Amino acid sequence: MALFGNLPDLARRLSHDPAFAPGFAYLVQCLATGSQESRRLRAQAIDTVQEITLPGGTFAFEQIYRTRTRSDCFFESHRKYIDIQFILEGEEIIDVLPIGELAVARPYREEADVIKYTDSAAGSKLRLRAGQAAVFFPEDGHMPGQFASQPGLVRKTVVKVPTHPVGS
Repeated sequence: MALFGNLPDLARRLSHDPAFAPGFAYLVQCLATGSQESRRLRAQAIDTVQEITLPGGTFAFEQIYRTRTRSDCFFESHRKYIDIQFILEGEEIIDVLPIGELAVARPYREEADVIKYTDSAAGSKLRLRAGQAAVFFPEDGHMPGQFASQPGLVRKTVVKVPTHPVGS
């Protein structure tokens, strides 16, 4: 079941699972004014993605982009990783629906750890703003990147937490 809210609340809710610790420690640094992580995200060029390696098999995709229309987005899910999608600046709409209620459009691609699904209007809409995050587990289909009322710039990082952490 997907979780969403502000960063401290999500970190507290998931603190029982040590696999999440590296990701939340990194995200706290993203929020810290003047930190290397914050400076890097704020300086990154539009339409670029940078992969950041974190401890325990966790990594992050730092990305800057303009939100899009729903028709330019797609539902996806992952098997090997749990997503923590964190908005540093801007806002976006993310639709969420259990994968059991979605039809597969493109089967699982192991190298990209992604399944793509056909669109469905049955999902719930999350509106994530700066400082908020959503956690998507393997059973959560999610469609990120949509604009709320008009396209806008989003500075975001997606932390990928292994479903089976290194050493487990």
